[in-house]
Amino acid sequence: MKSKLYVVPTPIGNLEDITLRAIRVLKEADLILAEDTRKTGILLKHFSIHTKMQSFHKFNEHQKLASFMKLLEEQMQIALVSDAGTPSVSDPGFLLVRECILHDIEVECLPGATAFLPALVNSGLPSDRFVFEGFLPHKKGRNKRLDILRQEERTIVLYESPHRLLKTLNQLSEVFSMDHRVCVSRELTKIHEENVRGTLKEVIDYFLKFKPKGEIVIAIDPVS
Repeated sequence: MKSKLYVVPTPIGNLEDITLRAIRVLKEADLILAEDTRKTGILLKHFSIHTKMQSFHKFNEHQKLASFMKLLEEQMQIALVSDAGTPSVSDPGFLLVRECILHDIEVECLPGATAFLPALVNSGLPSDRFVFEGFLPHKKGRNKRLDILRQEERTIVLYESPHRLLKTLNQLSEVFSMDHRVCVSRELTKIHEENVRGTLKEVIDYFLKFKPKGEIVIAIDPVS
């Protein structure tokens, strides 16, 4: 059997969002590399998948890269998953994919769940052209990145954590204006999914009253 790396998106909340193909690949793989084996274990149990797992996350990917490449070179078929969404998109995976390509090992990325596209469409902001920024730098380079985004003529999509949301929204209001339109989406596909749309002032006022929780995506109106 030819060695192969499968990059497998997993649901960002609702387990029904996994594809039939993803379930088959996870069942047939020789090994699953999981960002958090405990979280992935819940998914595997739900779909009666018994494939062996090993951890592969941002704190060990450099150390474990060579050993997993050795397994792939021994004709193993490995599936790579993150906690939610598509590996390598604001999650570990890029290093392994790049190394496989450099060593002529086939890589196949399945389509599937991701957070930024539903948030973009839900926002009601222009979706024909957009830029995905992932997480802004926490410290070094943050102000420089915000200055670049100030001139962006495409809808901007960001990821953010709940405890940093208000700080980021306030910084955005300084870069753009309090009247600039945004949409904050949280807990996408889950029971408490919420999309808060309005000006930066309106959205800031809302989250001052209601403490944000869960995974968050911010969509920002392009500069006209």
